[in-house]
Amino acid sequence: MNKTVIVSEEALVAPVPDVTVAGSAAAAGPAYVVLAGISFSHFLNDTMQSLIASVYPILKDSYALDFAQIGMITLAFQFTASLLQPVIGHFTDKKAQPFSLAIGMGFTFLGLLLLSVAQRYSVILVAASLVGLGSAVFHPESSRIARLASGGRYGFAQSVFQLGGSFGTSMGPLLAALIVVPFGQPSIAWFSSIAFLAIVILWRIGQWYKPQIAAKRAVPIHLHPDAPSSRRVMIALGILVALLFSKQLYIASLSSYYIFYLIEKFGVSTQAAQFYLFIFLASNAAGAFFGGPLGDRFGRKYVIWFSILGALPFTLALPYAGLFASAVLTVFIGLIISSATSSIIVFAQELMPHRFGMISGVFFGFAFGIGGLGAAVLGKVADHTGIAFVYQLCALLPAIGLLAVFLPKLPKTAR
Repeated sequence: MNKTVIVSEEALVAPVPDVTVAGSAAAAGPAYVVLAGISFSHFLNDTMQSLIASVYPILKDSYALDFAQIGMITLAFQFTASLLQPVIGHFTDKKAQPFSLAIGMGFTFLGLLLLSVAQRYSVILVAASLVGLGSAVFHPESSRIARLASGGRYGFAQSVFQLGGSFGTSMGPLLAALIVVPFGQPSIAWFSSIAFLAIVILWRIGQWYKPQIAAKRAVPIHLHPDAPSSRRVMIALGILVALLFSKQLYIASLSSYYIFYLIEKFGVSTQAAQFYLFIFLASNAAGAFFGGPLGDRFGRKYVIWFSILGALPFTLALPYAGLFASAVLTVFIGLIISSATSSIIVFAQELMPHRFGMISGVFFGFAFGIGGLGAAVLGKVADHTGIAFVYQLCALLPAIGLLAVFLPKLPKTAR
């Protein structure tokens, strides 16, 4: 049999109870309280994660690190998440763990405390790995919860979920500029209180999620006659991975080295550079939110096309722009290039609807892993050629978006 398995939307979405009301009354649409809770948790999670990149200038000066060592910190953080996310997603597909999110957040809690007191480079790498481990546990299962709470509006739910993470990522540099730069490395420990708040929220969400698991086990699987073949599904997944590669590697280049680029080229202070990074990351958050609903309405392929290729003129112009123009260009780049995130993930989930956890883990994990690997490679390149050359090279990455022409058309029941 050469057809992939498609699950009907009615079977996939179990009745969703309102967590503010006792009992298990069904809800006729998205469970907004659950979506808000999981999105806010994503915000807290990624706020803490983004602190790592935001304190690079402090760590670089304190421990005399070169760019390659900075890239290795990013790799230690993101590669841990990349390796474990698909494994955890595959495991939870078979046996869901409703309270695993709260437990995973505990690793982030420990990682932040360790980073605040680290005095050696090896300890910094261990602390970054612990934060990555927390991310590996968080993302696959929380993405599944967002889909369960979507009420059928999968792109919208994924965008709400992504909005929290993207906004949290944008807050890292701002909080680093306001707190970590003035008070130093020990102030990172203050952010462990954010991790504790996230643990409390995720424990409550786990209580909502637990009764959903029994209903999910009874989901029937139906074969759709118009579904793409298994071979086309594998090709499409490969294309989506390549698109995510182009998008995430470019974002990694800005997230890890944009501060150093601004300092080197325009002579701005570390604190001012962190505010410019915040502008880009906030635009990234806004684009991630709007991309999902647009995909629900107009089709995910069109959003993917626009997102990846649409950013190309702006990325090509960035290496040659002045300081103010660079800030404006990064706003457009962030808005456009991040709008594909939800559509790529939901498209992949619809290709393999019986493997939500594994697919979410692969794509979230790949995003983290390619960012970490790319940051390490770009750090080596920057040490030998300079930061400016890195941005001239990365400007071509959105051209990979041309591969979107080979994505298959999904049957309406999958959308």
